[in-house]
Amino acid sequence: MLAQRLKNLHPYVPGEQPTDREYIKLNANENPYPPHISVAESVKAAAETHREKLGLYPDPDVTDLRQSIADMLNSTGGVFSNTVITGTSCKPSDKNKLPFEITKDMIFCGNGSDEVLSFVFYTFFDSDRPLILPEFTYSFYPVYCGYYNIPMNPIPLKSDWTLDVQKMLNEADKTDSSIIFANPNAPTGIELTRNQVADILRKAPKDRIVVVDEAYADFGSESCIPLLKDFSNLVIVRTFSKSLSFAGMRLGYIISSPELIKAVFTVKNSFNHFPVDFLAKTAAKASCKAAWYYAENAKKIVEERTGFISFLRKKGWFAIDSSTNFVFAKKDGISGNAIYEAVKKEGILIRHFNTPGIEDFVRITIGTHEQMEALKKIMEAI
Repeated sequence: MLAQRLKNLHPYVPGEQPTDREYIKLNANENPYPPHISVAESVKAAAETHREKLGLYPDPDVTDLRQSIADMLNSTGGVFSNTVITGTSCKPSDKNKLPFEITKDMIFCGNGSDEVLSFVFYTFFDSDRPLILPEFTYSFYPVYCGYYNIPMNPIPLKSDWTLDVQKMLNEADKTDSSIIFANPNAPTGIELTRNQVADILRKAPKDRIVVVDEAYADFGSESCIPLLKDFSNLVIVRTFSKSLSFAGMRLGYIISSPELIKAVFTVKNSFNHFPVDFLAKTAAKASCKAAWYYAENAKKIVEERTGFISFLRKKGWFAIDSSTNFVFAKKDGISGNAIYEAVKKEGILIRHFNTPGIEDFVRITIGTHEQMEALKKIMEAI
């Protein structure tokens, strides 16, 4: 009774969402800080003042939200942790000044970056050639390859856990293929520089798309947004879930050329006219206006991350340098699952991937200072 295509599906497994007891959750890369108070106030006011809109279809193009996102990116440069904050306003750091103004026709919004990625896979990747991607990266990419019957060619990471860029380019050239990777990468947390990504774009097949997933870029040093000026085949995917404390609301977006954005709209309108609902749009617009608040939180997370990596290394752990809101680490002589179980027993959840090649690692989301201090006490005893 089931369709044959179902045999190709291997569903994504999210971070554990427990219901049996209260845990400190450092396993899903959620933001430990709540949204700005104006976000909750705007949702409450919208529901009370415009209650009728809850029963009406929202704007299918979310035009005003796309403008708000464009304004936020123009004011921050696309990297919260490097944004210059003055009171309640932001400006890009010298490193992230944009060589052009982002406009709303360069933005596409969807119901979380996972849905946005689904539209990207359908729009740009074919079933007649393999998609080039890193072997260890966001584990939803292989899920979508199975969902859309897209063959894939996963490229092993180098011994230092960085992307093997040259091998990826060689394989893309052989099959005239598109490329996708997360930058910074997940679960390793390592970031390619903007110049390195530009080199990929220069050498990749000219008639194929390069997708850069910047889910964690707000905790890094650079965004690839400035590269849109020179590369018409670049698609950047971003999310509100991490740096904008929006995981419970769901909003993701794309930044690319107006031509490619139109193509994604065609796919969206063939699947779901209204992915962003009225309340999510209201909350997201308020979030964009409070960019300074989220930039402050990103800076706190980066500072806590630096201290936590230093702590781990002093205690004999191997911890990879991170440009994200998490740390990927292991300790010789103890399995990743044993670390996960020991920490969980003490009331804190971290992430363990039972995947050959990274099974000894755990991925630890950076929480508040108090949460990280509690975790340090546990890990010191392991």
